[in-house]
Amino acid sequence: MHITITGNLGSGKSTVCKILRDQHGFEIYSTGTVQRELAREMNMSTLEMNQLMCSDPKYDNMIDDATARISRENRHKDIIFDSRLAWHFVEQSFKVFLSVSLDVAAKRVMNDNRGKEEKYTSLEEAKKLLAARAETEDKRYKELYNLDYFNFSNYNLVIDSTCTTPDNIASVILEEAKKFDETMKERDIFEPGNQGINKILLSPQSLYPGEISKEDRERASELIKERQEHRENVRKDILVKKVKNELNIVEGKDEVIAAIIAEEPFVPIILK
Repeated sequence: MHITITGNLGSGKSTVCKILRDQHGFEIYSTGTVQRELAREMNMSTLEMNQLMCSDPKYDNMIDDATARISRENRHKDIIFDSRLAWHFVEQSFKVFLSVSLDVAAKRVMNDNRGKEEKYTSLEEAKKLLAARAETEDKRYKELYNLDYFNFSNYNLVIDSTCTTPDNIASVILEEAKKFDETMKERDIFEPGNQGINKILLSPQSLYPGEISKEDRERASELIKERQEHRENVRKDILVKKVKNELNIVEGKDEVIAAIIAEEPFVPIILK
């Protein structure tokens, strides 16, 4: 089984990969490590390296060719590709995107030891540089490959790491990947793409980060009570619209608040 993991900077991809390696025997192939090594060799920051890659595609091609080759030569091995674009270059994989809020991402990278090429003097600087790096990478992928990196429909699973542990994330990824693998075997499918299987699991706190009013809390509590009385877990769809990388609830606010009250780590959403 091949799993490709990408996502927002600071979303915890490397940590999740290590859990899947240590607890479930996956091998890890990380192109981030290759890129950081290139930056160190050239005495650059990762942002400077990204900017150089915008003007010289040979570095991208080196990474992408290696990723495609490893996937072809090791189809029957359990491998995790911790890579920005492996979801596009690995011929068949369960494609995962880890999302995270910018505030939480900045706190994480501030606390990480990522070497001198990723040092930040303040939380605000970390947020600014993370946003700049994401914008630079997104631009490069569109220019080089005509890929929309932040389009969730590219992935089989989008999962939010903002308000849960890496162990929970790894558990959900493995469970969903096994379902995907079984489905593909049943259909006898081996082809690129995500085969139309797409699930988006977001933290309810990420969708509704503000204070909950008394009226909203009471309404959501009634919703929880009604479910318990009928012993049903039927949910109304939560419709979300993406505007400039921000997710806004269109329908289903009560469902989101009920999930916050019940301390649920994720809610499934539908992008409108």
